[in-house]
Amino acid sequence: MSNLTKSKKPLVSLQFSFFEESYDQNLQKLISLIQKAPDDAVIVAPELCLTNFSYQDFEKAASFSKEAKKSILQLSKDKLICLTMIEKIAGKFYNNAKIFYNQQEIYTQAKAKLFSFGDEDKYFTAGDEKNIKIIEIDGIRYGILICFEIRFIHLWEQIQGADIILIPALWGVLRKEQLEAITKAMAILNQAFVIISDSSNTDMAKGSGIITPFGKCHRDDNSEFIMHLADLKEIKKMRRYMDIGLT
Repeated sequence: MSNLTKSKKPLVSLQFSFFEESYDQNLQKLISLIQKAPDDAVIVAPELCLTNFSYQDFEKAASFSKEAKKSILQLSKDKLICLTMIEKIAGKFYNNAKIFYNQQEIYTQAKAKLFSFGDEDKYFTAGDEKNIKIIEIDGIRYGILICFEIRFIHLWEQIQGADIILIPALWGVLRKEQLEAITKAMAILNQAFVIISDSSNTDMAKGSGIITPFGKCHRDDNSEFIMHLADLKEIKKMRRYMDIGLT
């Protein structure tokens, strides 16, 4: 069992619009929202919030993301920040989830389940789903699933036992109810906090927020900044109350 020594933890979901032609504005919006978060916060931003998909300009998107990391690293001095960005590695492009903390890039996980309806498989190289795992940081166990990946139950099992599940997403509005149902179920069945962050672009579902291990949802479709001061003791309480082997 992880050592949840700090009972209270600010969990933050960002929910804002971003566009392929507005890289600099996207970054400035991200920076301004991260700066609103208190010290010790865990922050999740929407999938590809720096560049959107930018299929026709991957080189530029990857180059911009590389430069933007410098600003994000500085902001992570007293905060944990999770988002995804386009990266070029050995001539291939990946949609990589990142964790920045203490001004370091401490974790990278490539999106393994690409969304074919959105042509992701035509542009990105898929990561290895075997690399989806629990990461422990300061005694708290984290898991990351990127958008479409939350539909795959076997991936839930790979991060079962995580205390906080981070979900950067670009999830379409037509499947809004599914996003909200899946993320609530994930919190209940994994007995963990879930932070889901989706874009507020008009064609996106929103539905961002924080869900507790007991299934209580803190969502606000009208807010760019959703915060819940989580009591991490709820994780142990739920796992002892309804013991499914995660204690």
